[in-house]
Amino acid sequence: MKKYRGFVFPLALILLWAVGSELGWFNSYIVPHPMRVLETGISLTKKGILAKHLGISLFRVLAGFVLTFSIAFPLAILVGLNKKTYEYLSPSLEFVRHIPPIAMIPLLILWFGIGEISKIAVIILATFFPIFINTVSGIAGCDNGLVEVGKTYGFTKWQTLVKIILPQALPSILSGMQLGLGYSWRSLMGAELIAASSGIGYMIIEAEQLSRIDIIFVGIIVIGALGYGIDYIFFKATDRFLKWEDINHDRDKNKELIKDFYA
Repeated sequence: MKKYRGFVFPLALILLWAVGSELGWFNSYIVPHPMRVLETGISLTKKGILAKHLGISLFRVLAGFVLTFSIAFPLAILVGLNKKTYEYLSPSLEFVRHIPPIAMIPLLILWFGIGEISKIAVIILATFFPIFINTVSGIAGCDNGLVEVGKTYGFTKWQTLVKIILPQALPSILSGMQLGLGYSWRSLMGAELIAASSGIGYMIIEAEQLSRIDIIFVGIIVIGALGYGIDYIFFKATDRFLKWEDINHDRDKNKELIKDFYA
């Protein structure tokens, strides 16, 4: 029963929503009946509209996330292994870190237009620091005693990195990737709501202009459900790499620390 406790509140909320709609507690123009939302969702699915917008949004998230990881991960290794590098980069990184990606959208539109590049750039800005900071933290927290053991066995720098440092930093790296994936999804929705001609965010803003509150509800529910699903699948998939219970504990602890850091 414990694993079903998380469904209690959503089911109670849906029940309240349905009862309130039946009894006329809510203005249907502001809060549509749940059956109307369900029918709209089915209709959008049958017409292929939902799948089209969803596919475009997922492609943007995936492309932005892969690009971000290919930039942030090598840079984090460089900084984590060489503290002097961080001293050179720290002021610039701290400056950029405090700029909300949404605030950069007008500038990115002027530079790149409302095409794919500006939206992927927003994802990169939002996703870079969770991956970068977690990876640096994991590498910096590596047990120096094990590194010394590696030197005793004649490990090269590459072997030390691959066989000792990265395995120890893996929980932090995966936590950063998990957080980065969530940030990329949220930042994309912001970008699509402001400037886009396709995607789930665009579908919502178009529905607002047409006063289709039911489509807005469908979009919001799909965003939440898909974000939860992506996070769950990523956690379960990466959990296979973390075989020891104490490492999983560290991973959860790292995730909480980074969440507090960005709160």
